[in-house]
Amino acid sequence: MNAAKPTIAFFDAKPYDRQFFDGINGRYGFDIKYFESRLTVDTVALARGFDAVCVFVNDQVCATVVDQLCAGGVKVLALRCAGYNNVNLFAAHGRLPVVRVPAYSPHAVAEHAVALLMTLNRRIHRAFYRVRDNNFSINGLLGFDVHGKTVGVIGTGRIGRIFAAIMKGFGTRLLAFDHYPDAALAAAGVEYVDLETVYREADILSLHCPLTPETYHLIDAPALAQMKPGAILINTSRGALINAAALVDALKEGRLGGAALDVYEEESGYFFEDKSDSIVTDDVLARLNSFHHVIITSHQAFFTREAMNNIAETTLRNIDDILQGRENAHGICSTCDGARPCPGKPDGTTCPPGR
Repeated sequence: MNAAKPTIAFFDAKPYDRQFFDGINGRYGFDIKYFESRLTVDTVALARGFDAVCVFVNDQVCATVVDQLCAGGVKVLALRCAGYNNVNLFAAHGRLPVVRVPAYSPHAVAEHAVALLMTLNRRIHRAFYRVRDNNFSINGLLGFDVHGKTVGVIGTGRIGRIFAAIMKGFGTRLLAFDHYPDAALAAAGVEYVDLETVYREADILSLHCPLTPETYHLIDAPALAQMKPGAILINTSRGALINAAALVDALKEGRLGGAALDVYEEESGYFFEDKSDSIVTDDVLARLNSFHHVIITSHQAFFTREAMNNIAETTLRNIDDILQGRENAHGICSTCDGARPCPGKPDGTTCPPGR
């Protein structure tokens, strides 16, 4: 008799998820059940009896959900993303292995950040709609040369390093802030400075750090007040790095040259969904969407063929490793969140945050 196939409960499933995961799963042979709903306290019962649960950025894996997953016999929680701020790692510690995809395609996210910058700076989005309406005026579409400007990069992990390299090709001066400076970047001319210097001197500021208690609302009203007048702010990391209400105030007062956002702190319920026939009841999101010098994309920076293939391959391999008892390199330290000394380390040092 053939052994039953290992089962995966796949939450927040979209058609493109099925396309790529089904393609890769031909090599693994899992029995995948796709659920369109997100994993929450209200939907966790759906996961009962599955061997593995696969979640994405807007699923909510709180302590109660972890308890229910363990009670339901789930053996591994697999994130098909790099960030894990939506998972209570302390509740999972010693009970439920948590694995992630640390490097699906850092090029995808870094390149999207550059695309947002250039679109916003040169008003490509506005020009596109003008020309479609046979309006060939260029009034109001004035941009600036990126060459010679100062670019600030907060977070120089995999994505931040690639973004910095691309911006270096534009002929910019590069400032960076990171608790773990990259020696190769420093040797290439990137200046590591404190946050205040980045805020004060950057013409373009791009966020590439994880969301931790330390970085929550990293860009708040005081930080925005320090930024150079006319600066452009880019965020392709996590929405809650920016206090969105404070950002609206800075934009209304004309202190920023613009903002390019692929993430939003209250994006759950909107991003990845078609709301074209609905009213946006989030007043802050609606206000951000009303500014002509703000571009918002729906958490699509990761969305390339290469990244989706890597996400599917790594996620299924992670699950297979855990279920087969093999060592896996993509487990998340469940005794610290990268923002405090790790009790699992005898010297009391901090684990590098996930990137």
